[in-house]
Amino acid sequence: MKQRQKQRYKQLKLELQRLNKFAFPNDPIKFCVEFLGFNPTKYQRNLAEKFVKHQFIAARWARQTGKSHMIAALLLWYALIHPNTYIGIVGPSWRQTKLIIRKINTFLRKLPKGTYYKPQRTIVRLTNGSTIEAFPNNPDTIRGPTLHVVYADEFNFIANDEELYDAILFTLGTTNGKFVCTSTPWTTDSIFYRIWYDPAYSQVFAKSHVTWREALEPNGPLKREILEKIRRQLEGDPWRWRREMEAEWAEDESVWLPQALITSCIDHSLEYLDFECYPRGEFYAGVDLGKYRDHSVVTVVEAEDNVLKLVHVHRFPLRTSYAAVIGYVKTLRDRWLLSRVLVDMTGVGDYIVEDMKNAGIVGVEGVKFTLETKMKIATHLKELMVEGRLKIPYDPDLIAELNIERFELTKDGKIKFSHPEGTHDDGFWSLALACYASRRPDVKPKLKVIPR
Repeated sequence: MKQRQKQRYKQLKLELQRLNKFAFPNDPIKFCVEFLGFNPTKYQRNLAEKFVKHQFIAARWARQTGKSHMIAALLLWYALIHPNTYIGIVGPSWRQTKLIIRKINTFLRKLPKGTYYKPQRTIVRLTNGSTIEAFPNNPDTIRGPTLHVVYADEFNFIANDEELYDAILFTLGTTNGKFVCTSTPWTTDSIFYRIWYDPAYSQVFAKSHVTWREALEPNGPLKREILEKIRRQLEGDPWRWRREMEAEWAEDESVWLPQALITSCIDHSLEYLDFECYPRGEFYAGVDLGKYRDHSVVTVVEAEDNVLKLVHVHRFPLRTSYAAVIGYVKTLRDRWLLSRVLVDMTGVGDYIVEDMKNAGIVGVEGVKFTLETKMKIATHLKELMVEGRLKIPYDPDLIAELNIERFELTKDGKIKFSHPEGTHDDGFWSLALACYASRRPDVKPKLKVIPR
């Protein structure tokens, strides 16, 4: 009886595979229109053509242009028309790769019943035997399974990109499979940059470059009012505008933390801890206060084996009362047993620090921002990064903000810090304060400019 059931199950599975193979069109554009309910733009169609014809594909598109939407559709289409295909998704963090799975799961609801199994957060299983899985950014993990397609999301932000790329080539070498990578331009010290400008790489890849112009309505999803909001937000930071909306590599030479240095600190295994949790460890916090023009930001790092890990960032909305900030820090201190809290007490910070102490926040100290104290704190942050002793999760907003802070040398040899008009550096100083809070009192920081 059991043997007959197994045979029947096998026959049904083969029949499902046969039906699924012929139920979907071989044209991905037709698949998007007829099954997923959207008509791809001209540049999305161009990417689909490259995906069909080429083995290696790279794309750098402006923000809000529908890149993830189209990639998710293409991966799902490929898995549906190629039974027993194994597709892997990697990125600068596991959280980032799971976002692609989430988009694919949204598409699944539009497919015929019996095409897929119950959606999960990290893996999509189809009844034709194909699988799409989000992998942690670990070269050893990629070398293990037999993958037919590998998609690398935000490839320019992956710190161990060379090792990961070698692992991808190794696994695809056994299947003669496809490799697709996309990213917003970031550092030029990367495989993704070489794909575009190094002949050894660029001749192998079919490439797609899309700016805000191609994606502007009615030709794309980018609405004019949204574009104007983005333009105003980035008005003081033309380099970020070039990266995120022109999809070009750009960096101001006067930045304190270069892109390559920031990328080297990204740890794919790190994820932020929730405010509600009760973790155990050695934690230090930094608080940068703001209310009307700037945000209040609370940042927490964990000290572990001579390395600091960024584990929590909370940015308060503008006009948030200082009482709310104090309450947040008090709860965080009680739950996480923070060892030390450094607070920017420049301006209104004097009485805020006193209120924190009166509220029973143990280990809170105020720091007045002057040229000298800023130089000490910012230098300490940079030294930690250069020495590989600070690890941060992949957080696009924080990463961009860390790259905003500018510096210049004064006539008396001091360092003056600033950020472009219309931008914010609250996250930068909050992180710098948290890192400085972990410094041993008997250690005197070196007041020096670290070479780029």
